[in-house]
Amino acid sequence: MKVTKYEKARIIGARALQIAMGAPMLLKLTKKGLEEVRFSPIEIAKREFEGNFLPISIKRPLPTKAN
Repeated sequence: MKVTKYEKARIIGARALQIAMGAPMLLKLTKKGLEEVRFSPIEIAKREFEGNFLPISIKRPLPTKAN
């Protein structure tokens, strides 16, 4: 499923907050990898999103049929 830029921003922001609050990373990064992203929770969340490591589903409301 494709995600909109707004959904992507929301997912990455929520995951970055989780990482910043101490949640375990779903992506295995070495010390060198962490230095590459400058220990930034947002960059780590972006890499998790791009690698499809996040178990997040998106619910979109379906349009209703007008009578």
